[in-house]
Amino acid sequence: MGRLCAPLLALSLLLPQAAGAQSVALSGVLGSKALLVIDGGAPRALAAGDSLQEVRVVQVSGDSAIIEIKGQRQTLRLGDAPVSIGRSSPGGPGSGRIVLRADSRGHFIDRGQINGKTMLYMVDTGASSVAIGRPDAERMGLPFLKGQPVIMRTANGDAQGWRMRLDTVRIGDIEVHGVDAVIAPQPMPYVLLGNSFLSFFQMTRQGSEMVLERR
Repeated sequence: MGRLCAPLLALSLLLPQAAGAQSVALSGVLGSKALLVIDGGAPRALAAGDSLQEVRVVQVSGDSAIIEIKGQRQTLRLGDAPVSIGRSSPGGPGSGRIVLRADSRGHFIDRGQINGKTMLYMVDTGASSVAIGRPDAERMGLPFLKGQPVIMRTANGDAQGWRMRLDTVRIGDIEVHGVDAVIAPQPMPYVLLGNSFLSFFQMTRQGSEMVLERR
């Protein structure tokens, strides 16, 4: 277990945020301005009507903000995972095929769902299981404390994690049931989609694209 998790946790500390001005999170609200973190950069205060790196603020209200990225509107809320638009495309309704496009750093990053809750994932073909940071697991309401306790290696030494089975993992129009996952004790920038999910697919790399076809 230690050999499995150590690379995952080390990788989570080194990975950059999604590039291409497509990963956006709300880190705070200052009066009528939203503090947006775009592609992991420094927070920027933007009011309704302001634009930055293809991101336009439509409305700021309470602990949420409505933004528009490349013509698509999304609602950001404090504490939610970043949103990412335009990185993947399904092969058609019910096709069992999805095309993932790499960002400028060569990572395949996009939004999906776990048990019906939104998450930001990165494909990790070297990982045996799906790996999720505890804050994301709590946000998605995963009952990981009822899972199997495991010892995981972290930068600060050994710590307790949990192994559990996810009801559903969905990317594009494809949903997989009963996927094994490991919950890490510390935050991770992405949910890492390892082979407990990827083994359901035939994977083909074509330049900057990765094609996943359901087996």
